[in-house]
Order: sequence, then C-alpha cells, then structure tokens
Amino acid sequence: MTLRMIHGYFNEKGCITPAGGTFSAGWQSPSNIALVKYWGKKEGQVPMNPSLSMTLSKAVTRTKLSASPGGEPAGLISVNREADHPFVPKMKVLLEQLVPVIPCLSGLAIRAETENTFPHSAGIASSASGMSAFALCLLDIAVQMTHTKPSPCEWDAMASEASRMGSGSACRSVYGGFALWGKTNLVPSSGDDHAVDVSRGVHPVFLSMHDAILIVSSGKKQVSSTIGHGTMPGHPYLEGRIRQANVNTGVLLRALAGGDFEQVASVSENEALSLHALLMTAMPPIILVKPATMEIINRVQEARKGGMPVFFTLDAGANVHVLYPKDAAGPVEHFINEVLVSFCEDGRVIYDECGPGPVKLGMDLEKVPQ
Repeated sequence: MTLRMIHGYFNEKGCITPAGGTFSAGWQSPSNIALVKYWGKKEGQVPMNPSLSMTLSKAVTRTKLSASPGGEPAGLISVNREADHPFVPKMKVLLEQLVPVIPCLSGLAIRAETENTFPHSAGIASSASGMSAFALCLLDIAVQMTHTKPSPCEWDAMASEASRMGSGSACRSVYGGFALWGKTNLVPSSGDDHAVDVSRGVHPVFLSMHDAILIVSSGKKQVSSTIGHGTMPGHPYLEGRIRQANVNTGVLLRALAGGDFEQVASVSENEALSLHALLMTAMPPIILVKPATMEIINRVQEARKGGMPVFFTLDAGANVHVLYPKDAAGPVEHFINEVLVSFCEDGRVIYDECGPGPVKLGMDLEKVPQ
C-alpha cells in the first residue's frame, strides 16, 4: 500500500528555505484502545481486518522537532539529545518511508524531543501516541516548507496515513473519539491506507467513556506486537478471525450508535479474549495473560451481571482496561479500589477517558492557544 494521499498532495510542490535556517513543529498525540482488534497485517502495514478504537485523553506523547536544511548528515540525528535513544530506529524507518513522497524532508537534519505522560510498558500503546506525534510533526514541517495549507480533511487523512507507516494502531490516534481503520462496506469512506473518524455516529454516553488501566505487570512483554502480528499468516484460525472481526465491527458500530452498553461490552470482551486465544493457539504459543489478569476479568464480569455498567478489554499484554460510563464513575472506581486494585502491581491504576485527539504545541511543549 503506497502513501497515495501524501504523494498526491506533495507531488511537484517546491520547497522553501527558512530565513532563520531552521523549521520547527510540536504536537501532542494520544494513545488509543481498540475495541475491535487489529491483529495481523499484510505487506505495507495493511491490516488483515478492520479495527475500531476509542482515543484516550491523558495518555499522550508530546514531541517537538527542529529541522535544519543542509550542513549536517540528513535524517534523524537524535531523540532527547541521544543519538542511540531506543526510539531512534523506529522513527528513522518512518522518516525513510516518507522521504520518497515528501522530497523536501530528504535534506533535513532532524532533532526530536519527546516525552510521555504515562510510563512505558504500562498497558498503554506508546507506539500509537509516539509515532502519530512524530508523523504530525514531520507533516507540519513539510507543509511549512512547501508553503501550503491542506484542508482539515486532507490534513487528518495524511496524518493518519503517515502514522500508519510507523505503527498501524497510530493511524487511529489522529482522530478524537472513535476511529475505524480497515476497509469495510459498513463505512463507505473507510480504507486500509488511513483511518476515519466515526464519532458522529456514536451515542454521547460513549464519547465520555472512562478507562481505568489496571497494571498487572509493568515488565516488558515476552514478545513484541510485531512478532505477535507475524503469527497470523498461516494461523489455523486466520479466516475465522477475519470473519469474526468484520461481524463484530458491524455489531459494535450499531451498538455505539444506539447507546447499547451491554452489546458494546459483550463485543469488546469477545474481541479481547479472541486476541489472546489467537496468541495462545499460534505456533509456538504465546501466553501473555497472568493469573491476576484472569481474576480481574472474572470480577468485572461478575460485577456487570450484578448490574454495574462496566466491562474489560485487553491489548496484547497482561494489563486490563476497565471501561465504564462517566455517570457511573463513582461506584465503578469504588469497586476498582476495593476489589480490583489488590490484583495490580503495587496497587497501580492509571485513570483515563475518551479524548479529543491531537493538539498542536508550542516549542515549550505547551498547547498552542486556539
């Protein structure tokens, strides 16, 4: 899958040289939690099935770039003033993929400063927030250099497309509320090259949804998500998984539109458990859940059977996302503190909620006034 949107926009646009010798850009971008899971990809970071996610609010990455034309080796020079920072390789790969379609990026020496508001390996997708923030900054600099002004729709689509090349789930973080990635006939504007915003069709009760991330284990996962995705080609349940994801996408879209909390809960939990079932039935098998993960799951399901509006989902790890409506925050958070926190590492819970998406920053990493 080529970067068609970006190539079409920047094709044959000339670059300018800044009077001060440097371009700069700063963006804050959030993580997201998928309710229908993206699991398995084709060449070119193309998903095997559609996925649907909720954008978070407080779990964000803040990134600023300074880019100097000429005078130094081109490319990403450092991250947080470190040439060998662990984020450098993945960020370099994204930059290298964008240069052929945005030629003006090719002659830049780029330095990045980045920070997360949440700990790494804490059950929150740092690649989604980190790579989308980096992609937004690169596009911002490209727009400055070409002296262009994309429409909001063009900007969102290009930012999502660029983010996808750094991390598949990052393409959904470009939008606030709820985002869909992957071609489905249920949403005519959907596609594999970038995600689309589906929040207009979502009942208000879900646009203020809360998400408590229960940290069962803060240790590094035994296997990366990239390795996990690599188990899907040839997986014995691949075709069934693709059918399941497409069906669940339709059911979830209707439930989100109709305010059907029980259906949203049921589909989200089914998706989470299916993801881990796929991991456990891979060759070789991958087991990421812990005994405490299962204890939390059991108690959340018991609480919902008792009338509490709460459900869980999981990423590819041991930590548990517990979701609930804003209006139920009091009793649900009491339940978390009284019952669930004992299964968390050092009693650790990160509280978040549905958020509005990326924001442009000043170079001091503060939000730019609107």
